[in-house]
Formats: sequence, C-alpha cells, structure tokens
Amino acid sequence: MILDVRNLKKSFPTSGDPVIILDDVSLSLNAGEVIALTGESGSGKSTLLHIIGGLEPAKSGQILFQGDDIIALDDNQRANIRRKSIGIVFQQFNLIPSLTVRQNLTFQARLSERGDDVDLAALSASLGLDTQLDKFPEDLSGGQQQRVAIGRAIAAKPQLVLADEPTGNLDEATGRSVFDLLVRLARETGAGLLIATHSQALAAAADRRLHLTHGKLTS
Repeated sequence: MILDVRNLKKSFPTSGDPVIILDDVSLSLNAGEVIALTGESGSGKSTLLHIIGGLEPAKSGQILFQGDDIIALDDNQRANIRRKSIGIVFQQFNLIPSLTVRQNLTFQARLSERGDDVDLAALSASLGLDTQLDKFPEDLSGGQQQRVAIGRAIAAKPQLVLADEPTGNLDEATGRSVFDLLVRLARETGAGLLIATHSQALAAAADRRLHLTHGKLTS
C-alpha cells in the first residue's frame, strides 16, 4: 500500500450551516493499481484529489503516504513531497506556455532532482510526441497538450499519480487514447494511479472503481 486515506472530512463555511464536501472518506491505493473515482460535477472529486496532493487543507482525517501524514505537515513539507513523489495531471493541462514541449516534459523531473534520469527520447516516443519536442503548447492540439501534461507528471517517476478529469476536454476517441496512455505509463513506472473521471466506460477499465456522492465514498 502506498496511500492510505482515513476518515477525511472537508466542509466549506456559509452564512448558515457549513456545506459538507467530504464526509468520513477513506480509501487505500497500492503500487501499480488504478482506481477510478466517479461522481457528479461538484461531488468533491477534485477537492479529494487536491487534498491528497497537498494542494488544499482538510478539516480532519489522515493521509498516510511514505510514512508521513500529509495533513499534519506544513506547506513546505507538503510541497517537497509533491515535488518529489506525486505527479498531478490537471484537466486544463496547466502547461507552461513559454516552454517548449521538451522543456515542459522535463520540468517536473528537474524540480524533483531526477532530471538526468529522464529518457526523453523514450518518453516522447511513448507519448507520440517525438516530432513535436521543439513546439510550444499553443501549437498543439488538445489531445497532444494532455499527452504533454501526462508525460510531465510521469517523467519524475512518482510513486503516486493523481489525475483530475484528464479527458474532460477531449472527444471520446482522443480521451480513450489519453486514458490508456496514462494507465500504461503509470503501470510501467509502478505508480499508483487515482483518476477522477465522469466517463463510465473509462471507469470500467480501472482495477477498482469508487463513487463519491453527498460526501460519501462507495464502491
């Protein structure tokens, strides 16, 4: 087991009663395992991934990763774990527009101090981007940009990959291709993959499927 989430709670204050986003959520993830997280828009899928990735605080609970409780760490400690051991793929790509594909692919690996380990030729070939390395994100299609985002997350060889609706902005065929690529690369590196998706077909291809509704997580 590489990730153990225990009794996670998250709510947002309002003028009345707080809005409960996550209500006693628990899950575990093993190395090389793929879990699909489904739920309606606004169900808290992104919030859950952001908390696990140390991007957002929780009200209470534990997130055990590499022997540490991410919730109990300070911002700098969480950033260090995220930089070295967690790859995040965002729905909106979040590529750096002033960097080429080559530079975007190696960006996270250099931050994690493993830049020299990146076999850029092999990675770009796996991504189908070997002829696009000197282009900028604006010159690429949506599917190509998402492939760069996946490659950037995988290049640092993280133990955990969090993907937030990575196919949400893509057509069905491109989305399936991107999903299959993400799963294959995660398995090849031995990373655990937690992927939020609204696609029932993609969720069915995961090792396990969890559904988030009204703050509760069910299988």
